[in-house]
Amino acid sequence: MEETKGYLVLSTGDVLEGKWLGEAGQTEGEMVFNTAMTGYQEVMTDPSYAGQIVTMTYPLIGNYGLNDIDFEAIKPSLSGFIISYPCHTPEHYQSSFTIKDMITTYNIPTLYDLDTRALTRIIREHGEVYGKMTSNPKDTSVHQEIDREIVQKVSVSNVLHFYTKTKQDKEKNPHVVVMDYGYKHSIMQSLLELGCDVSVVPFQTTLSQLKELNPDGVVLSNGPGDPEHLSYLKETIKQISDAFPTLGICLGHQLIALAHGAKTMRLPYGHRGSNHPVKDLITGKVYITSQNHGYVVDGETIDEAVWQISHIHVNDKSVEGMIHKDKSVMSVQFHPEAHPGPIDSQHIFQQFVSQLVKKGEKQHAKA
Repeated sequence: MEETKGYLVLSTGDVLEGKWLGEAGQTEGEMVFNTAMTGYQEVMTDPSYAGQIVTMTYPLIGNYGLNDIDFEAIKPSLSGFIISYPCHTPEHYQSSFTIKDMITTYNIPTLYDLDTRALTRIIREHGEVYGKMTSNPKDTSVHQEIDREIVQKVSVSNVLHFYTKTKQDKEKNPHVVVMDYGYKHSIMQSLLELGCDVSVVPFQTTLSQLKELNPDGVVLSNGPGDPEHLSYLKETIKQISDAFPTLGICLGHQLIALAHGAKTMRLPYGHRGSNHPVKDLITGKVYITSQNHGYVVDGETIDEAVWQISHIHVNDKSVEGMIHKDKSVMSVQFHPEAHPGPIDSQHIFQQFVSQLVKKGEKQHAKA
């Protein structure tokens, strides 16, 4: 197999040499790393990675192949992919294609045989690092800031409707609207499996537009970028969370906090992986969670007269969840849909759905 040299030029001045997997290309983005041993397909298709060059720290990627089931979006949004070594002969009964097939089909610039350990150390040391994947080691990275319009690029443009197959009487199924800031398909699938009908709406949907859909509850989804760049939506998000039972996930968690007066801040190098320990402060239990975020809610700015901090990260004590003391509003920084990752925290969806008033009951109350 012919090997073509490629280079990763970093904003720190470092240049790392690798080889192109597939066609040589050129791309720029924020440098991040993910420590998960599995779930590379979900990582590659998670819209939260839009605008980022993702490094997988596990050395062998592609060993169980890829399939048409585990896509988290219609197509990948990440800017580039860095791996140590690709597996060209995967083994799994659901495997339909290889990692090289994936990056070729979706034209994802990918470098392998690059020192991912050294790269991860650079990101950990410097924090905010930007890079350019190129065939010219003398290139320099130009884009060294987060795209302020990145959510608009991954959100749906029209309302999408999905209906559960677990019940026959559709009029009595809880109806959940997902505000799409870059939602993962597994969030929608988790709600469907719990007997909900789901509508996915554009991220700028207003309260009046939402009311026309007559939801029983609202989920604010995950997504890419700096939550402060969506500060212009704070009033709308507050109105929505005041009007409906609301669950925020990852970016959605941060946006709920911003809408209710708290602030967010950047982590030194982010939480991205499938083994992050989170402590439930209400039960005392520790869950192993899947995470993908570079920002967190500043715990010092949360109004604890109104909000209860429900979860914290065991390693750095950052805020991982909040519950409103008077309203049906809750949010978590981690991913309860657990794709990829352990299923420890799937009860978050069950807890949210149990708060919803079913349509039939609501209609009966009005009669």
